[in-house]
Amino acid sequence: MEAVIAIVGLLFVLFVAAGVFVTVKAVQAAKRGVDRGMAQARRTVEDTTLRARRLTQPGVAGELAQLRLSLRTSMRATQDVLHAGAADDASLKEALGLFERLSAHGHELDDELKRLEREPDRGSVAARLPELRERLERITHSAESLRWAARDRARQFADDDLAALNEQIDMEAGALRHWAKEPLEDRIEASGEAPGSAHAAGATGASGGGTSRSGASGPASTSGPVSAAGSVDGAAGGAAGRKSWGPVEDETPAITARDPRTQPSYSWQKAPRTERTP
Repeated sequence: MEAVIAIVGLLFVLFVAAGVFVTVKAVQAAKRGVDRGMAQARRTVEDTTLRARRLTQPGVAGELAQLRLSLRTSMRATQDVLHAGAADDASLKEALGLFERLSAHGHELDDELKRLEREPDRGSVAARLPELRERLERITHSAESLRWAARDRARQFADDDLAALNEQIDMEAGALRHWAKEPLEDRIEASGEAPGSAHAAGATGASGGGTSRSGASGPASTSGPVSAAGSVDGAAGGAAGRKSWGPVEDETPAITARDPRTQPSYSWQKAPRTERTP
């Protein structure tokens, strides 16, 4: 009984700990969401204020507002591009580290410009404007270099992927069109026959036939057996030179059937069955 109570108590403690852990995580996530929303709203309000100040306050105040707005726009665009590309490309981790170091200089310049907006001595602020503008250009140039390099890298990866995809699609399309006719040279090489083999065979047959005909039409003064042999040889040559697909008329078969009446009989063979007449 004590063991059961201990197990139930342990399970209760585990459930409570799991509930507390889930609750803490949910509160932290909600807090991060709220902080993110507040930061986004604050940035929107500040950007709107700077745009209005640039348009409504000419002179040093408007120049300071323009510098701050350019700095914030360039740094935010670079940050968005690098964070979006780092999710797919691990090589941008080092670029993110460099951007964090650049962001420190950007925040320092933004804070200095914000302090100068409350400076009553406008002459001193106007004297420092060229230096601040040069510093701003250096920071924004570095940020733009990182941003465009990340964009070019992403575009190059997309082009390579598209080229590989096009090659695979072409290969698959060719495999699907397997019924397409092949060129004549490919079909000849696949069959293993030379183009002039049929003509050579025909020429050989024709030459054999011509030789047999010339042998058959010898001089008339030749003796009887010799002329008969020549005619037999010519006929044989003509038959060898011709290729036939079936039996030829007036041609004796090579093997004649044996007559059963003329065959010798042996003791172990059975007597042939005769038909009885009524």
